Amino acid sequence: MTTTLHGRLPHIASKLLTTAAAMIVLCLMAAPGHAQSVAVMVNGEVITNFDIDQRAKLTKLSTQKVPTRKEVIEDLINEKVKIKEGKKFGIDPSASDIDASFASMSSRMRTTPDALAKSLEAQGIRADTLKARIKADMVWSSLVRGRYKDSLLVGEKEVNAAVQVKGDDKSDVASFEYQMRPIVLIVPRGAGAGVTESRKKEAEALRGRVQTCEDAENVFKTMQNATIRATVSKTSADLPQPLRELLDKTPVGSLTAPEVTRQGVEMVALCSRKPTTVDTPKKREVREKMYAEKYEAKSKSYLNDIRKSAMIEYR
Repeated sequence: MTTTLHGRLPHIASKLLTTAAAMIVLCLMAAPGHAQSVAVMVNGEVITNFDIDQRAKLTKLSTQKVPTRKEVIEDLINEKVKIKEGKKFGIDPSASDIDASFASMSSRMRTTPDALAKSLEAQGIRADTLKARIKADMVWSSLVRGRYKDSLLVGEKEVNAAVQVKGDDKSDVASFEYQMRPIVLIVPRGAGAGVTESRKKEAEALRGRVQTCEDAENVFKTMQNATIRATVSKTSADLPQPLRELLDKTPVGSLTAPEVTRQGVEMVALCSRKPTTVDTPKKREVREKMYAEKYEAKSKSYLNDIRKSAMIEYR
């Protein structure tokens, strides 16, 4: 009997320790001041004080303004409501979709997903906090654009009328369609400034040999550590103003001045430049502004409607 009890003691002690540990965790989670305590329930889903703290830090980082607790809570409630509405219509981005959007964002910031995550961590913000906001934005954009696409359309008559009202603007005197071939003289990553400068001088020298896009094809197609890409067509409305001005000053058939980028030294061979009335920078600007205004109004109205039926409980 003694031997049997002695043999069971380690097992009993282990179970007691496990039970005690579980109780400690439960007590910590239930403690009023603990970061994981529930602040709001939205349709049965929780928003914790930790969520609020994380979002406040993210908002401060992205806007350089300190939001009020109420503002942060309202943003988080809206996101819960949006995501639930999205699921009703089968809009539920996967983890890989969100990771891809996170990676795209880091690329626009000229960094990597890991580096962006570490940068956020240095500010006391989890990457998942930003990903949660990304998910809500993806869902809501798909919902509004998908359900109300017809009412969001901006007609040409609307655009032309708005442009005429601003008829004193001189930025729309001419609009062109450009046929271009991008060229890159590759500079390996980690190469010193001397290598980049050498390739830039090489690019400057090659500009004198190119008078047509056929010349550019012949020069760069067989050149080592260089590439000439397929023809790209863009209108003035598609391009930022500095690039439009550069292309307007470049003779047709010539190369633009070399520019150092992450890929190496880049130039553009201008194959043609023809006047067009399809679109203009001013029309594009007016159309995008009118669309944004319609989208914002519809988004606000839609959100107000679905919030009315949401079950929101403040703790």
